[in-house]
Amino acid sequence: MPADRRHRFSAYLLLTASMALVGSYVALSKPLVAAIPVFALAFLRFGIAAVSMLPWTLPRPHEVPLTRREHALFFLMSFLGNFLFSICMLSGVRLTTATAAGVIMATIPAVVAIGSRLFLREPLAARSLAAIALAIGGIALLQFARGAEGSHGTTLRGNALIFGAVVCEASYVIIGKRLAATRAPLRVSALINLWGLALMTPFGLWQLARLDFGAVSAPIWALLVFYSLAASLFAVWLWMAGLKHVPANHAGVFTVALPIAATTVGVVFLGEQFTPLHAGALLLASAGVVLIATARR
Repeated sequence: MPADRRHRFSAYLLLTASMALVGSYVALSKPLVAAIPVFALAFLRFGIAAVSMLPWTLPRPHEVPLTRREHALFFLMSFLGNFLFSICMLSGVRLTTATAAGVIMATIPAVVAIGSRLFLREPLAARSLAAIALAIGGIALLQFARGAEGSHGTTLRGNALIFGAVVCEASYVIIGKRLAATRAPLRVSALINLWGLALMTPFGLWQLARLDFGAVSAPIWALLVFYSLAASLFAVWLWMAGLKHVPANHAGVFTVALPIAATTVGVVFLGEQFTPLHAGALLLASAGVVLIATARR
């Protein structure tokens, strides 16, 4: 196999692994929020990630100092993409299924397209409008495919919170476009994680003071470490490594691995129900991702 094709194939595997990891930790956060309160869980996640990302937190030799504008953007990215995202995602996944959460998270490219049009004045092509319509259809279909573990009202609130997390993540992506040209990806991730830890500390310590640590099992602690490292370090590294050999618009196709992984984990490991309506919602959301990701840039 020629070297360029081998590199491209390896990049495809890295991109798929990154999005599958994201889908997995979104789904696996469901047993975490059942054992640890939301603010305490988010605080522990940011704390573990901060320790693991110390090499990228400190400035590199000869690195240009951060400007006042960059400091403001880092804070805003963390407030939306870490602080509010974690609250919405963890609270939402407690009230809905991991399968539903994965499908709703697949609408991120469509929401990014809307945000880019509103705030960055990027054109919104017919393909993007079709993807947005598919995303809306997928979410609407989920309301008819609610799981048996909760009432309709509870599931609806959970899905709304997950969509709030999608909006926060889309804001994170849009703001990140301003910083991507000047700062390394893991440096950006480390700094916004540090801001997330600072924002979550008072709420996290308040809930940790009331947490019965003895009631939290060893598998839950191990899952917490996996969630922290996967969300802040491994998924970012895999994605950026894959982008070295794949154009950005092609790489977007691999975000379909997110809802597929979340659905697989929810059904296989969490015992969730998977109906034809779930399948239809998953197909609609995935089709929207492919439409946007394969558009010409």
